[in-house]
Amino acid sequence: MSIERRSQSSLSDEKDVEKVPDTNVDPFAAIADFDDPNIDKGAVVLEDDSPYPEVRSAVANTDDPSMPVSTIRSWVIGLIFTIVISGLNQFFYFRYPSVSIGNLVAQLLSFPVGRLWARVVPNFSIFGHQLNPGRYTIKEHVLSTIISTVASGGAYATDIIAVQRISYNQTFNFGYQWMVVMSTQLIGFSIGGIGRRFLVQPPSMIWPANLVNCALFNTLHSQVYSGMGAREGMGRERFFTYAFLGSAVWYFFPGYIFQALSVFSWVCWIAPNNIKINQLFGYSSGMGMSLITFDWSQIAYIGSPLATPWWAEANIFVGFIFFFWLLTPVLYYSNTWYSQYMPISSRGSFDNTGAAYDVSRILNDDSTINLEKYHSYSPLFLSTTFAISYGLSFASVTATLTHTFLYFRKQIWAQSRRAMHEQPDIHARMMSVYPQVPEWWYLAIFLSMFVFGIVSIEVWPTQFPVWAFVLALLISFVYVIPIGMIQAITNQQIGLNVITELVIGYALPGRPVAMMMFKTWGYITMAQALTFTSDFKLGHYMKVPPRPMFWGQVVGTVISGTVQLGVQAWMFTNIPDVCDSGQKDGFICPGTEVFGTASIIWGAIGPALQFSKGQMYYGLTFFFLIGAALPLFGYLISLRWPNSVMRYINFPVIFSGTGAIPPATAVNYVPWAIVGFIFQFVIRRRHFSWWTKYNYVLSAALDSGVAVSIIIIFFCLEYPMNGEIGITTIQSWWGNTVFQNTGDWNDVSLKTVSDGETFG
Repeated sequence: MSIERRSQSSLSDEKDVEKVPDTNVDPFAAIADFDDPNIDKGAVVLEDDSPYPEVRSAVANTDDPSMPVSTIRSWVIGLIFTIVISGLNQFFYFRYPSVSIGNLVAQLLSFPVGRLWARVVPNFSIFGHQLNPGRYTIKEHVLSTIISTVASGGAYATDIIAVQRISYNQTFNFGYQWMVVMSTQLIGFSIGGIGRRFLVQPPSMIWPANLVNCALFNTLHSQVYSGMGAREGMGRERFFTYAFLGSAVWYFFPGYIFQALSVFSWVCWIAPNNIKINQLFGYSSGMGMSLITFDWSQIAYIGSPLATPWWAEANIFVGFIFFFWLLTPVLYYSNTWYSQYMPISSRGSFDNTGAAYDVSRILNDDSTINLEKYHSYSPLFLSTTFAISYGLSFASVTATLTHTFLYFRKQIWAQSRRAMHEQPDIHARMMSVYPQVPEWWYLAIFLSMFVFGIVSIEVWPTQFPVWAFVLALLISFVYVIPIGMIQAITNQQIGLNVITELVIGYALPGRPVAMMMFKTWGYITMAQALTFTSDFKLGHYMKVPPRPMFWGQVVGTVISGTVQLGVQAWMFTNIPDVCDSGQKDGFICPGTEVFGTASIIWGAIGPALQFSKGQMYYGLTFFFLIGAALPLFGYLISLRWPNSVMRYINFPVIFSGTGAIPPATAVNYVPWAIVGFIFQFVIRRRHFSWWTKYNYVLSAALDSGVAVSIIIIFFCLEYPMNGEIGITTIQSWWGNTVFQNTGDWNDVSLKTVSDGETFG
């Protein structure tokens, strides 16, 4: 029997307003057991819809439990796209320039395939399951998309395999590779399953990025529901089509024809040789004070500004302004850490001549550090923004724990005792009719993947002890709920990669392979757990039963990881000179090279030579204390003045929001904040009906158009002829070269040393 909820004709309709007694009881207390900045306390409380306008605008408040979900069609489409997308992404991951096929592309392409299947495939039963049960349903589409994208972006552990082969001459068999990849990918699912009680079921855990996918699903399937509002005008389907086509066509200009529109460092074009102007206004190695870009891929590099709540965007932008527009120039122009001998912003590391750090000059033949060579060569120096990013990462780790305890402890305790049907949310009550995933399924995944991990590190010579493996998992498990709650509210995930590198660098110095493994199990376990819960929230919103969701994610991850390993093995066997800097077809493995360099810097050199007392960057360790203290300071102020601006201050987001720097630069933050302010603050306040109907559809259309256009440009104009199409014509005209002929693009530094001299 279908569960149907009557649609509201307007948000002020009396029959949709929960009758709240005229008392001092906060009507929002049941929704979130903390002061949730996403809640508009001036709004009404809806009995049959989400209390959050973002969710109402993108998610239907109806369900049909009889709708087909886990069909042969949804699984076949999902698995085919899993194999194709994960294989292509792994293949092009090793190439520069590269291309990545994301979840929106899979979501778009699987839709016409499903519709075509419904139209042409005959209907007969296979083991009692219909081959063509009729119209391709929205729930089938969701399941197909999740199967095909849950791990198609690439398994982090494949870089361990590649670096072992390239840098350390360790080529172990496929059994080792498969167990490492499966363990690192799947072990997080078990803790993610436990975390769903805290991260999926509560209505306050909105997961903003999922709302873009929900809006696109509902638009493609012409869903009509009350949260769309009653605004007249163009339908969502036509709006999406126009915006998608406009985005795809426009991207050809900043993406290929007129690339200066992307790197729009116009001030640097006026004074290309002025060092300070280029450092302050440049977008490549500067501070990005030129303010604008016309490239959506640059604007949405850190996530769509149309999906993140404005108060969270404001936190991130305030953090960017203070740490990168105020603190960074002060440190740089005062020559702190000898920074004037390097670019003000760079993702590289440097020696005491300002050249790129040559790690081969400090290593023994077995890739361990030779301290005599190290001291005779050079300490390792970082650009100012890179050093600040490490400090912010340290602060975010402690701030997350403090913030979670102060603000979320009541929510966590309440959710630990609250069943699904007791949630104060229409979507949770609808999902309570479906059989939940048994806890022993998650336990089975954990135990089997734990065994895989133990076998892979003990049978093969990894120099990675079992106690370190367990410690890595403990770090991930401790942080899953705190980081997950912050991500679910703010759309920002706090990374554990730096803290895991720091811990293992002190615990097991001189073991680069062990460092890579600790970092992967310590960081990716948490990241995979949050991927699992994020997808579960998507299924929660779209009313996909939990059990098919579980198996779709697990099977999709296993197939995807196996395909990626197979493609990688084929490439190393059949492509000559793969990962060599001069590889003729561009398979130079830039991501793998960075991963390998990090293994040497943190595993071989170790943090003791960089962050211990008396070393160059010791001062950055005080960010741990700053991160722990500031949330307490903000919490005490909010207790004294509960309606002050402090209720919107989120220190973990301030510290971690700029965590993509480097490789991200100011071009990815300043325009992002400007666009976010326009849509998430101005339009949302002044034209709420337009925002409700079109905002998330526009975000999906812009993202999808750019994604499709990037693929077309890459395969039609860049990949053929090794990128030499138009090399003397369109590639060399002023609009594609002006930004390259600047000090910003060429990483200028304020000071240089003469030949034979050093700094420091």
